[in-house]
Amino acid sequence: MNCSMPTSLGQKFTVLVVSDLDVDSAVGAGVHAIETELEALGRPVSTAHSLDDAEALVASNSALACVVLSWTLASADSAALTQTLRILTRVRGHAERLPVLLGASRSAIGNVPIEIVEQIEGYIWALEDSPAFIAGRIDAAARRYLDSVLPPFFGAMTNFADVHEYSWHTPGHTGGTAFMKTAVGRAFLGFYGEQMLRSDLSISVEDLGSLNDHSGPVGEAERYAARVFGADQTYFSIGGSSASNEIVLHSAAADGDIVLVDRNCHKSLNYALKLSGAIPVYLKPTRNARGVIGPVPASELEPETIRKKLEDSPLVADPSQQPVLAVLTNSTYDGLCYDVECTTALLSQSVPRIHYDEAWFAYARFNPIYEGRYGMHRGVRSDDDATVSVTHSTHKLLAALSQASMIHVRSGRVPVEPTLFNEAFMTHTSTSPQYSIIASTDVSAKMMDDAGPALTDESIREAIDFRQEILRIGRELRNRDADDWWFDTWQVDELDGRSFLDAKPDDLATAPEAWLLGPKASWHGFGDLSDRYCMLDPIKVTTLTPGVGPDGRLLDRGIPAAIVSRFLGGRGIVVEKTEPYSILTLFSIGTTKGKWGSLVAGLFEFKELYDANAPLSTALPELIAAHPQRYGGMGLCDLAGEMHDAIREHGILGSLDAAFETLPEPVLTPRDAYARLVHGEVEPVPAAQLEGRILAVQVVPYPPGIPLLMPGERFGAETRAVGDFLLGLESFDAQFPGFEHDTHGVEVKNDESGRPYYVLYCVEA
Repeated sequence: MNCSMPTSLGQKFTVLVVSDLDVDSAVGAGVHAIETELEALGRPVSTAHSLDDAEALVASNSALACVVLSWTLASADSAALTQTLRILTRVRGHAERLPVLLGASRSAIGNVPIEIVEQIEGYIWALEDSPAFIAGRIDAAARRYLDSVLPPFFGAMTNFADVHEYSWHTPGHTGGTAFMKTAVGRAFLGFYGEQMLRSDLSISVEDLGSLNDHSGPVGEAERYAARVFGADQTYFSIGGSSASNEIVLHSAAADGDIVLVDRNCHKSLNYALKLSGAIPVYLKPTRNARGVIGPVPASELEPETIRKKLEDSPLVADPSQQPVLAVLTNSTYDGLCYDVECTTALLSQSVPRIHYDEAWFAYARFNPIYEGRYGMHRGVRSDDDATVSVTHSTHKLLAALSQASMIHVRSGRVPVEPTLFNEAFMTHTSTSPQYSIIASTDVSAKMMDDAGPALTDESIREAIDFRQEILRIGRELRNRDADDWWFDTWQVDELDGRSFLDAKPDDLATAPEAWLLGPKASWHGFGDLSDRYCMLDPIKVTTLTPGVGPDGRLLDRGIPAAIVSRFLGGRGIVVEKTEPYSILTLFSIGTTKGKWGSLVAGLFEFKELYDANAPLSTALPELIAAHPQRYGGMGLCDLAGEMHDAIREHGILGSLDAAFETLPEPVLTPRDAYARLVHGEVEPVPAAQLEGRILAVQVVPYPPGIPLLMPGERFGAETRAVGDFLLGLESFDAQFPGFEHDTHGVEVKNDESGRPYYVLYCVEA
């Protein structure tokens, strides 16, 4: 499976020598001589003179080829032994095959504890053989390890690029040489580097296989990823999970087919419905008082409920027609993940295929806390199960380039034929793929295979530390002044009679029960969910700003989250999503204490400026620079108060909740509505005049990124709340320039006075 690592790349990996021996001693001189011989072999050496240094280096530098550890240093006392075991555990968690050699005399070998013997590859003794021989042993161990590091496609690509052949095929920059011919080209080459351009290759390079045919190293990489992620087949997609979702839907549905769709779905699935001609029948998710989108209840997935939906749909001519596919978002944007064994069993009674959009959940298989909550779960597969597909937006929370995605398929009672599935795949895949995206997908699979449990455990623990730090600060502030304010985080309030803050981090990091949405539990606000049906993902952290009570009512005073996000952005801290009174941050495998510590510091700085009603010229200087007349002379507290009052006045929070409560009436299929758009049979309609009109585009407010209206749906009296919500946003945007909402499907125009208003394209009346 693995490819040898090119020498030029292998030389970037060092041998770590952990020893505190004095170079003037005989053994110390021997160690120094070995280091000199290693460098002569082209193997760089780094040295740690204490276990503390070694622990820091192992944690911060993954570019290690071998570790040589002095037993004298490791066995100095019981504390040293404990630290040595911790270092070795860290090494094995991130690089199971990294060779560790113990420097020990023959007499000392018998005293090495079995816990350490199990984690080392062998022994060396600096005075037993010549420095050249020992260096050769170390180098050989390093080469064996490095030749196991690269996965199929990335390994083949690095070796091909290392040959330095002239290119007579596309792309036209021919390895970057074309960029050398102009000044701007030189700037581009200097920014991205020659190596990236040398590896930008053509499908004509047979050595690397074909993405469209799944042959050669590409096919080998996909088969490797299938094993890693628990799939029968895996496909690498270079169009992000948007293209992957469209591939899946187009492989399952055609004109007139019925698809059960989570209304809380990504817009790519709605576009796929539009292109395929399928008829959507929506599964309605829950919402809580804060506006957080919850799970689709199990009751929505029952065969009787689905049958009733088919009977009630104006678009379904024959209610006895079986839907061909069901789609659920797992986990949701806010981190809610299903009991997939339960949802699969329920939906398998109604459909032959189930698709889980797990764009934000690619890491789930690699930590036991998520077991049973992802499509490619390790649980029992029933013969009655539908075929299950999963899409991963690999770049979102794993380590991959933007647009990297995977499709995983696990065949059920109606298997997927790969050759036929590939027709849909090729429909949405370029014949000139960017090989760096493919390579990064391959690398992300290898990273999770090598170190997935350790990487996910670190992310979970960092998220828990952040949650508890926010709560700790809040407790200390209120102990000092009961009327003081601070931010909060969204999770269970108590566990076994103990507050979340006082719970042991080890328990929170390993017990799924700590994150379950219990039936009727007040903290989540989604009502009577089935026991164990839904769990909050620990690494998706929703930070709450003051302003909303537990019942969803606006308090007298509040701090809209848009102001906090704008402030943090000015400090180089960009959050994932901002709701009216909450901020979502993602604790990916790249998160560090320094990163989330900066977020805490930013929140505290905001509090200090808010409490002092600091002038906006200090708190939000970019806002003042862009809109001096609107915000000149205002303080941060003033702005928060005015915006909080405006949210109440325009009823934005209440109308948002009501807007998602009732599904609009479908009149045309998404495809029929799109045909009207293509033929020019549409017209722009102001948001204030939508009554009775049929939408030609989908309307998706960000956040939360969930469609309010789909193409072909009528804006009627029963969906008046949608209009109230859009008009509320329209008024808010006019009142607070610089804080405009991003609503896809809405065009913003200005009236004669310069006031902005919303326009939506509707089917001609």
